[in-house]
Amino acid sequence: MQLEEFLENLERAAGLEDIQSCIIGLRDHYQIDHIVYHWVSSDGEQYGCGTYPPAWVQHYVDHDYLRIDPVVIGCFQRFHPVDWKRLDWSSKAARAFQKDAIAHGVGNQGFSIPIRGPNGQFALFTASHNCDDAVWAAFTKTNQRDLILIAHYFNHKALEFEKKRTPEPAKSLSPREIDALTYLAMGYGRGQVADMLDISEHTLRAYIESARFKLGAMNTTHAVARALSEGLIVVGGAARAAAGDWPGRDQAQARIAV
Repeated sequence: MQLEEFLENLERAAGLEDIQSCIIGLRDHYQIDHIVYHWVSSDGEQYGCGTYPPAWVQHYVDHDYLRIDPVVIGCFQRFHPVDWKRLDWSSKAARAFQKDAIAHGVGNQGFSIPIRGPNGQFALFTASHNCDDAVWAAFTKTNQRDLILIAHYFNHKALEFEKKRTPEPAKSLSPREIDALTYLAMGYGRGQVADMLDISEHTLRAYIESARFKLGAMNTTHAVARALSEGLIVVGGAARAAAGDWPGRDQAQARIAV
């Protein structure tokens, strides 16, 4: 199956069942274990389609794994695709989650593409497989461009069929909220931001929480990512920001994580 043929089939999809058939066909074409489209709404509701075992999907929801899933958390902090090996699996909870996922057949390798749509919509398109590092590196190098294109086509169709799930437009941020998120995005710690704004850390926390609520963000990291993606805040070196390589990124992720 050629890429053009697949995209044409996806374009003709008339409902969610057709999308599911497309994703199964795509998995079979690439001869990997799983391909999944995963939409996470601002209030934590999950929606998607894919080839993960139903038992794992229910297990994931029952254990509220969305809160600790390094793939979801890591992709909130990034703007371009990431191999799972590059994510943070250092915590005890993350390692336990990884072991559980592999036991349920998810695979020991993964490649996820963050997607940001209208009004802060966030989704992931993921390919996963069980193989060694060399095989997976060759797969992603060969196919990542096509997978990125396919991911955005999938998201377009999901928005077409599930308009009610699209977040409402974000409320406007106040000047103080914009300042607070901008400095956090630049990599400053909360104490430094409070000093620069000449306010207490308690007051700063109130501004951050207010901004987070307006943006429908799950945590501060998500609020910064959403504000950046929607153009509500601008950080020097916009091209680097869009590529997930803005100044102080690594320090900022550690400092603003909630």
